[in-house]
Amino acid sequence: MGWERGVPADYLRELVEYWRTSYDWRATEAELNRLPQFTTEIDGANIHYVHVRSPEPDATPMIITHGWPGSFVEYLDVIGPLTDPRAHGGNPEDAFHLVIPTLPGFGLSGPLREPGWSMPRVAGAWAQLMARLGYDRYVAQGGDFGSWVTVMLAGMDHEHVLGGHLNFLPTPPSDDPADMAALTEVELGRLSKLGRFATEQAGYMHIQSTRPQTLGYGLTDSPVGQLAWIVEKFKDWTDSAKVPEDAVDRDRMLTNVMLYWLTSTGASSAHFYYENAALLPIATTPPPPPPPLPTPFGIAVFQHDPGQPIRRFAERGLPNIVQWSEYDRGGHFPAMEVPDLFVGDLRAFAATIRR
Repeated sequence: MGWERGVPADYLRELVEYWRTSYDWRATEAELNRLPQFTTEIDGANIHYVHVRSPEPDATPMIITHGWPGSFVEYLDVIGPLTDPRAHGGNPEDAFHLVIPTLPGFGLSGPLREPGWSMPRVAGAWAQLMARLGYDRYVAQGGDFGSWVTVMLAGMDHEHVLGGHLNFLPTPPSDDPADMAALTEVELGRLSKLGRFATEQAGYMHIQSTRPQTLGYGLTDSPVGQLAWIVEKFKDWTDSAKVPEDAVDRDRMLTNVMLYWLTSTGASSAHFYYENAALLPIATTPPPPPPPLPTPFGIAVFQHDPGQPIRRFAERGLPNIVQWSEYDRGGHFPAMEVPDLFVGDLRAFAATIRR
């Protein structure tokens, strides 16, 4: 039995044994603790964030937002090249000061004290965070939920956001028959892929956006349940042939799971879907599209991501796309799968908007 019904038992049994006997949490903990990490209270919530200043004084500030089932662990292997390109064979002009917050209700931000943390509220919190840190002008980057937060942040804090970079931007079909008739074969393939995701892989989204609390008991009570719930996505959404480890490092994947398990945020992170149900692709009545944003955007499209955009549809909401890149490698977690491509695309985007 393959992955089409979920995580195979033989694979999960072996992974659990490795996690139990070979994965070195203490070594990983020491690695994580070497990062400068902080917490602050914003709008009543405890917000954890990584803040790595570049040694280059003129570095560009950038805030990166993860999604589900991710965390700041996604970016561990790109922090060095992004903050200190000189030490990694790059151009010092491409340096960034990095702020990587943890979404409310996720990981080290901890379970929330109250409901109501929608993506617009998160975007407002991020604007406050960057202001507190003294960053008057900055770039915003995001994937998964982080993409929507980034777009909203660019809209509400447009005086301070230099540009937005997205590695996830699903574009649903148009209601206009003329638009659909004009689509290329590649674009039709992308819509078909998005449709298959909705019918074959979006069960988790329906559950988390309707009954997150019931699911949460299993996620917070069973480490194997939490592991399986997350690992499935590292198989379905990555450039992996047979197992997730074809695309991502096994220990990195387990560390990401550990942040959910050790903090008991499997349930509270699932509630994020409930809070944002009206904004999800599966929403029965999607909200009206927001007005187009003048902010410059860069879009990175990775072939194995289930939500590949169609540019002409994307430009309706983001008319100032100054960089559009397409890659035949990588998927939903590019900073883990193809860190070289992720870093290069961000550097190129920042250089474009600096001109």
